[in-house]
Amino acid sequence: MIQDTILLAEQPVITAERFVLRPLRKSDAGLIALYTADRRVAEGTRAIPHPLPPGATEAFVTRAMSAGRVEDVWAMDGSDEGLAEVLGLVSLTRMENDQSEIGYWVAPGFWNTGFASEAVAALVAANPHRARTLFAEVFQDNPGSARVLTNCGFDYLGDAESWSVARNARVPTWTYLRKMV
Repeated sequence: MIQDTILLAEQPVITAERFVLRPLRKSDAGLIALYTADRRVAEGTRAIPHPLPPGATEAFVTRAMSAGRVEDVWAMDGSDEGLAEVLGLVSLTRMENDQSEIGYWVAPGFWNTGFASEAVAALVAANPHRARTLFAEVFQDNPGSARVLTNCGFDYLGDAESWSVARNARVPTWTYLRKMV
């Protein structure tokens, strides 16, 4: 059990073309809070509340850095290329049977840049969870996020709905999967 915890704590840095995906660090909390305070970002996710309560971002970063986490979160860090230190986040949540769920958001100032597609493609190529299957879910009113998934080889699985904390409502979703080789 101790060995599993040690292995879980290791999270690789993954190189993309214009940025690296790196584990979160405490200093990311400010930019993450700035970006997720935007209603459009929060409403594009299931779990980010709007308005953002005090301390929520710091608690999220602390969980993301925890050895006992079930979700690995990476910052899209463009600082080596003269871009922002945090462009957005991408995550993998462990599920049962060698499956993981991918999630992502990009700060509004970087929308329509291809950063989300680049991040998802890099994460899929690295497959750090060694998943046999990756799942993803996007809200149906966000077709751009659906294009990210199809651009990265995900196949449409079906319609569903999920709770959005920011919207305080169930929202129709599209579910996607990608079988890994």
